[in-house]
Amino acid sequence: MLKQSSLRLVVLICLIAGSIVFALPFYTSIAMSLKTPFELASTTAWSWPKEPTIDNYREVLSNPNVDFARLFTNTVLIATLATLGTVLSSSLVAYAFAKIKFPGRDRLFVVVISSMMLPAIVTMIPTYVLFKELRWVNTILPLTVPAFCGGGAFNIFLLRQFFMGLPKELDEAAKMEGAGHWTIYSRVVVPLSYSALATVGLFCFIYNWRDFMGPLIYLNEPKSQTLELGLATYNSLRAEQWHLLMAGSVLVTIPLVILFLMGQRYFVKGMAMTGFK
Repeated sequence: MLKQSSLRLVVLICLIAGSIVFALPFYTSIAMSLKTPFELASTTAWSWPKEPTIDNYREVLSNPNVDFARLFTNTVLIATLATLGTVLSSSLVAYAFAKIKFPGRDRLFVVVISSMMLPAIVTMIPTYVLFKELRWVNTILPLTVPAFCGGGAFNIFLLRQFFMGLPKELDEAAKMEGAGHWTIYSRVVVPLSYSALATVGLFCFIYNWRDFMGPLIYLNEPKSQTLELGLATYNSLRAEQWHLLMAGSVLVTIPLVILFLMGQRYFVKGMAMTGFK
């Protein structure tokens, strides 16, 4: 009993230490964003401001060269559409691999999974040429439409693992009642897979929110850019003004923190039930 308690104490200490290490950069960003330029120059980056101020945030949001309100709207639109497309398309493909038997299914699944080993930079130029020929450059289509065409091998794998863990008796009972694959997918599988779908959606939304390379390649006009591009532009305009740069970074990060806290329960449950135990 004493040995078990000691082990739990060691695990708890390790978890607390790891949490502090991961939270320290975010704490530093918040602390620096609440300092005046004078206090920032006269204190360390780790110290909490003696007189916190939100003037830095006001200055960032009122900058005429970087419209954070428009950038926020663009980012939400792109991330939402990409997330919806990924969840829908990847769940359909995963259902086919998990529940439908057809010739070559396992070999085709291996091909899909092997695409994860292909570096994105290898396909970057051919993909850009394709979207240029389609005249999609400088629109949000290259950043949203591909999400409706499969959703990525990792998401397919994640959902397939979850779908295969669902009781087969439910599918058989639905088939005996005359249900087709679409009915089984929409009325049996999806209602039982909210946690896994929420996990995929959370992964996808965070990825598209933080995506820098995609918008950099396909969005040329400032009015159509995202928060990550706007933050890079603001960085070039306010070089070495760390209190303002940290304020902009916190503004970009806070929505992700709120989203993760809201979906943490579904995220942990989905990860635990898809083979990542």
